[in-house]
Amino acid sequence: MKHYVKMAASAIALTCATAAFAEPQAEVLHYWTSGGEAKSVAVLQQEFADNGGTWIDMPVAGGGGDAAMTALRARVLSGNAPTAVQLKGPAIQEWYEEGVLADISAVAEAEGWADVLPASIAGHMKCDDIWCAAPVNVHRVDWIWANADVLEANGITMPTTWDEFNAAAEKLQAAGITPLAHGGQAWQDATVFEAVALGILGPDGFRKAFVDLDMDTLKSDGMVAVFDQMRTLRGYVDDNFSGRDWNLATAMVINGEAGFQIMGDWAKGEFIAAGKVPGDDFLCLSTPGDGFLYNVDSFAMFDVDGADKKAGQELLAKLTVGKNFQKVFNLNKGSIPARTDVDLADFDSCAHLSSDDMSASADNGSLLPSYAHGMALRGAQAGAITDVVTAHFNSDMSSADAVQMLADAVANSM
Repeated sequence: MKHYVKMAASAIALTCATAAFAEPQAEVLHYWTSGGEAKSVAVLQQEFADNGGTWIDMPVAGGGGDAAMTALRARVLSGNAPTAVQLKGPAIQEWYEEGVLADISAVAEAEGWADVLPASIAGHMKCDDIWCAAPVNVHRVDWIWANADVLEANGITMPTTWDEFNAAAEKLQAAGITPLAHGGQAWQDATVFEAVALGILGPDGFRKAFVDLDMDTLKSDGMVAVFDQMRTLRGYVDDNFSGRDWNLATAMVINGEAGFQIMGDWAKGEFIAAGKVPGDDFLCLSTPGDGFLYNVDSFAMFDVDGADKKAGQELLAKLTVGKNFQKVFNLNKGSIPARTDVDLADFDSCAHLSSDDMSASADNGSLLPSYAHGMALRGAQAGAITDVVTAHFNSDMSSADAVQMLADAVANSM
């Protein structure tokens, strides 16, 4: 009996030692596949390898992440979940409710995440009282990007109101230049729509409409005005926009084929990857109006078996929120660090503007989660809104009809 106990104890000790010294392994499902994005995720791959880990890359193309989520569901249903997945917002909570996420609280507590992450950002990373995801960055969604030479050649300054934007677009159109680079994909339509909505409805109106789903706001005259501006913007898009990926729209601005693009600051990563300099080659300014729409990328850790995979999750979580990766990744990606204690001295003017605006918006209550990028609403409600936005953008539907359809779609999705 004593011999058996000794053998059992030895077996347990060996298992623990194996877990402690297991080579970290992480299969990472993500949709960072464009030039600037691929360069950014390569930073984490290298740091993971430098710390003794083996990274198994699983990129799924598609800027909105829909294809990646389809691939994820298939993997989870087959009982073979990836180690870590690029997720955000309520989608994290939805997967947690399905009982498939891992608890990484030990890493979060050891690294002091609660002390260096804004409360609003930390809230998205928690499932009930446990940490289940690691934030990578903070993207601002409501940006206008412009080709500096194109604007200067046509006597245009960056617009601060929608009327100014429309006037600038008319001038570009008269000069034979596409005013607005855009890709006809649902998530891109939604990105432009929510930027317009923030400017016209204001922060309080935006919160009521796209966070609280307040029916009076969804059916308001202000919402009619939002769809009116979307109809105007539709007239500034070239005929070949349908199905165009967002980074190809950015390339139109980079190459001087178009004057403006309304897109989150991941677009800046494309400018930077192309060797362009902010303030000289391209310009950035928030879309007209007050407020700040944020989109936070993160890695959610899925419940997996194997000491090597668990070690991989712990290492990946630690490195993701670490100061070095937060700095280097966001310098490449175009976003700003999720950590508040990262030195921004090496960041460009657009990043400094984003950081300053985020702080000011957090103070005055206008720091708002993006509905278009999965931060404000669950899938059914967000999808219902986007379906209406895309239907309106690609037809002659009146703004009044769009507003009624919007209210009906939201009500039916509840």
